[in-house]
Amino acid sequence: MNTIHVTASNSYDVLVGAGLLDKAGEYAAALTHAACAAVVSDNTVFPLYGETVCQSLRAAGLRVVSFVFPHGERSKNIGTFSQILNFLAENRLARTDLVVALGGGVVGDVTGFASACYLRGVAYIQIPTTLLAAVDSSVGGKTAIDLPAGKNLAGSFYQPRLVLCDTDTLASLPDGVFADGCAEVVKYAMYGNAPFFEELRQNGVKNQLSHVISTCVSMKRDVVCADEFDRGGRQILNFGHTFGHAVERCSDYTVPHGSAVAIGMVMISRAAVKRGLCGASVLDALLALLRALGLPTETAFSASELLDAACRDKKIAGGRLNLIVPRAVGRCEIMPIDTAGLSAWLRDGGAK
Repeated sequence: MNTIHVTASNSYDVLVGAGLLDKAGEYAAALTHAACAAVVSDNTVFPLYGETVCQSLRAAGLRVVSFVFPHGERSKNIGTFSQILNFLAENRLARTDLVVALGGGVVGDVTGFASACYLRGVAYIQIPTTLLAAVDSSVGGKTAIDLPAGKNLAGSFYQPRLVLCDTDTLASLPDGVFADGCAEVVKYAMYGNAPFFEELRQNGVKNQLSHVISTCVSMKRDVVCADEFDRGGRQILNFGHTFGHAVERCSDYTVPHGSAVAIGMVMISRAAVKRGLCGASVLDALLALLRALGLPTETAFSASELLDAACRDKKIAGGRLNLIVPRAVGRCEIMPIDTAGLSAWLRDGGAK
């Protein structure tokens, strides 16, 4: 098992290894004085792992209640958020009790936000069951829900007390869901780790899961510790996300997050090549790796459609937006632009 310690406003460990679900109760009891644990999950994950986690928590002496909602991005909304809050209140969870987010990124995001708001903050732990959640969304304290106007427009920075990445859960993922997580893995390599990029090119992801997850979490830990509240350097983690979020929204979230980020990384890299900011070999290497991992690299949405969605980005301030632009494999930079120039970037990225 690997342990990565995150030092933030609330410091915690991320544990990476096999067989961690069975020990969830043991870890929870050691961390908190909770008498009750509320397990929040979705209707895909809970039938697979819910009873294992609940039984582990009961064995540690906790009263356990569970809330299960429909899977998918469409559930990451104010309705689900409200239902979780009401569930916690109806089951009389105290401020000293514990919430457990069991699932992928949607479960982690909405559960974390509810935990931040219930009784002005109750402890929660993340148990990610997708690759995407394990390497990215479960770590760093960003919690959110989507609004009709855009993605992640309501939320808070609220760190978990613990993250348990049980690599055994990834064996149950459909190929498409696993590939979706690979996009975030490639993002880490592209923005700051050329040797890691080469490892992915040579060995893929499935053959080195613990190493891949630990590498990504360690990289995110370093960025988060330096800029927990996303005011500067943490924005480097958004490589591929500005255009990727636009693709998600234009598709009404039928294109999953990782696939959209893969498309977004290609678009910003293609635009960077066209503008002489990086060499064509960078784009070629990115395309080859994404395709080898089973990820899409193109979108049919027009520049005007993507522009409307991108202009709803929560990071726009004073008519300016930071794009994360590749300069080489393993090196990106934050580039502020006026939103008036965003359409040209989209067209240079291949949108018609």
